[in-house]
Amino acid sequence: MANDWHADPLVWGHGPRLLEVFLEPTCPFSVKTFHKLDDFLAQAGESKVSVRIWFNSQPWHLLSPIVTRAIVAASTLDGGKETAKRIMAAVANRREEFVFENHSTGPNRDATPNDVLKRLEEASGVALTQAFEIPDLDSEIKRHTKYARQNGIHSTPTFMIDGLVEPGMGSGDKVAEWVKRFE
Repeated sequence: MANDWHADPLVWGHGPRLLEVFLEPTCPFSVKTFHKLDDFLAQAGESKVSVRIWFNSQPWHLLSPIVTRAIVAASTLDGGKETAKRIMAAVANRREEFVFENHSTGPNRDATPNDVLKRLEEASGVALTQAFEIPDLDSEIKRHTKYARQNGIHSTPTFMIDGLVEPGMGSGDKVAEWVKRFE
């Protein structure tokens, strides 16, 4: 495959204020955060804020690297970030298909990377295999990881507002509480 691919940045909204969220796509707390982002953007105003998702894969979520690569791969396809969002939503809505029980057991231990990719394709309706196989796609995944590390991000979800980590902001907060931070 030629090196003519482009990963669409996972940014929604076009406002001057920036909420960056560092997510692990299979983490229950990241899933809770993901489900609130559209509501946050609607309440805060797309012309006032921008939301950017970064991935910070966690080693205890054992299928995370495959899922993360699939999401980034989806961002290279037609629809870009919206196609990637379909994969994120499929994972969020069917999380049990992409995690191990107690981080170590259960039927997903028998799943191969191809099984996980097939589940993602079936759950989202997005054909991912060709994009998943882009030889240097890992450069984009490494960019996410490097950015997280440069900002001292080690766990997910983590929130940054206008470049500063917000340790008091969490997935359990109401969306209205997030919006108040931008008023």
